[in-house]
Amino acid sequence: AILGPPEVNITSCPNCINVTIKLPTSHLRDEGKLLSLIDIYGELDYNITLKSLDGEHKGPRQKTTEEVFSTVIEELYPSRNYCVSVEVMASLNRHSTPSPWKCVTTDSEARQEYHEMALAGAVCVSLIIAAVLKCVHAAGFILPKIPFPQTLV
Repeated sequence: AILGPPEVNITSCPNCINVTIKLPTSHLRDEGKLLSLIDIYGELDYNITLKSLDGEHKGPRQKTTEEVFSTVIEELYPSRNYCVSVEVMASLNRHSTPSPWKCVTTDSEARQEYHEMALAGAVCVSLIIAAVLKCVHAAGFILPKIPFPQTLV
């Protein structure tokens, strides 16, 4: 039997990629219940291959005992396109089909700084508006404290 391909989803973060992996389904049943690969093998090995402008880099073999799990690939360059493919193997079964390539562009550090600047700017503007309204109210232009004489109304 050939294992795979796993289902892979990726999201970007500054200088990193978050990879979520869902193990492929098996076709074995026990008393009508479809068995997962973890039910059958107990633990599986997986490899993540990362493709970028610099070429392909195969990560170290890692182990999992979960049906769905996530891992983060760190120390990447910001604003760069990366593609990921995952291959799942069992100790008793080395035949596997890797997942199709999934690609994403890592977030730029400038974009993260821009979000922080925009937030700080919005807070400053809100404080300025509040201060202006307070001054206008204190000066009596909004909700005057002194009632006008009847002749002026």
